[in-house]
Amino acid sequence: MTPITSLDLTGFTEREPGVWTDERGLVLSVHFFGLAPDLPAPLSEPDRLRHGLARSVASAGAGLIEAVVGEVDTVPAVRQLVKVPRPGGHGQVFLGSWTMPRAGCSAVVKVQAAEGSMTGIREAVILARTGPERYFAPHPYGPGVEGGLPYHVADREEWDAEFPDHPLTLVRAALRRVTPTVILHDAFKALPPFGGAMPTPMPPSPAAGPSGVRRWFRRG
Repeated sequence: MTPITSLDLTGFTEREPGVWTDERGLVLSVHFFGLAPDLPAPLSEPDRLRHGLARSVASAGAGLIEAVVGEVDTVPAVRQLVKVPRPGGHGQVFLGSWTMPRAGCSAVVKVQAAEGSMTGIREAVILARTGPERYFAPHPYGPGVEGGLPYHVADREEWDAEFPDHPLTLVRAALRRVTPTVILHDAFKALPPFGGAMPTPMPPSPAAGPSGVRRWFRRG
């Protein structure tokens, strides 16, 4: 059950409630979290937000490629692109998401795709073109971002057209296509806005179930 009442799922097949896949290996999912968002800063402070997200992702052994503040169905939101080591094998998994935080809860649309048996081609080609001195760069979201997967220019969007089947390219394109079609429940949109981390979860409402999570209409 999520406050996302509709989105364009063209090309996707439902595998379980709230999870869809397509023939290229993309996984699309929708989520609702009935707790105060753990974002490191309000969306009104994008520099502090991006820096905090980059440090948090790095400390988890992954890498933040980009974070952008925007809107989903008029609700302020943050888009993240993250790369993580592929579990149990070589290569990486790329995750793209929009998080729509409210004061005591959040909704998320996520798209992810993993590298296959052939890995590192995009990185090797771009490294050969740019040279090591231009390939690796300080993280754009500020100092103190250490650990995790390194930041490098091969993850930038400018290279996507040359690698149309790369999982990062596919994730970016799918998220770009799906996001304008997302429709949120009016009750979710009417909740108090997110202003920073809160220590307590959202209180139950008259429309909430026994757990305190509002019974949103899920896409049928």
